[in-house]
Amino acid sequence: MSGHVLLVRLAAPLQSWGLVSRFSRRDTHNRPTKSGVIGLCAAALGYDRAEELGELAAVRFGVRADHPGTPVRDYHVVGAGTYPVRPRDIITDHRRAAALSAGMANTEGDAFGHHELAGWYGAPKYIVSERDSGALVSKQLSRDALITERWYLADAAFVAALQHPDRDFLKTVAAALERPKRLLWLGRKSCPPSGTLAGPLSTGTVEEAYQSTALLPSRGVGARPSPRPWAWIEAAPGTAAAAPVQDQPVTFDANRRTHTTRWETRTRVTIAENATEWDVIP
Repeated sequence: MSGHVLLVRLAAPLQSWGLVSRFSRRDTHNRPTKSGVIGLCAAALGYDRAEELGELAAVRFGVRADHPGTPVRDYHVVGAGTYPVRPRDIITDHRRAAALSAGMANTEGDAFGHHELAGWYGAPKYIVSERDSGALVSKQLSRDALITERWYLADAAFVAALQHPDRDFLKTVAAALERPKRLLWLGRKSCPPSGTLAGPLSTGTVEEAYQSTALLPSRGVGARPSPRPWAWIEAAPGTAAAAPVQDQPVTFDANRRTHTTRWETRTRVTIAENATEWDVIP
């Protein structure tokens, strides 16, 4: 099926495309997901999370790894320790007020922000009601440190492809990517995109667009992209060598976020000698 193809440049110092991320371990796929890229376009268009995705979800999707990047891990230690007690902490747990009263007796002026309680975590957690008084108290006075890790792709650059029969629709998406109505990021809020996003808009298929468009310019010293990069291109179910991927977005509504299965093939792309060069702001 032919149509029109919009190429989208996805490049930044860091990007992260989670698949099965949880709080303690935020992973990243080795390439942008369809869900992540459609979410990026929806944000650019100003869609609300509960809004129907419509034609956006129906595009045929592809991604070419011009510069696969390097996986990096960001190690985090969250919580634990003691922190200055705030007015909110006193209100939500009267036991803190009693414990602080002796230490604040000889303090002049505003003492909040300057006192700590040994063995008490600064921000009340797991607020419950006392059985006798009904007052709000913290069920957990102390807290062990939580060790988390977040994975990113460093210095990566990908070319996503959106194929659709309506050229005007793709023009609207391209314009929104350059003048977005909402903030954009490459998979995670800490990964804003760099430079131009909207690339060439051509007639044909994803495969043809990839073959006729040059590799993205190299970033960094010694970066040598493969002359035949890998590409993952959406395919019809039952296509030979196609594999299932669970990243077809149905809705981004926070109360019923849903994804379903689509199929894709993995192939090497041979770039044509007369391929169109990129005209981008890096």
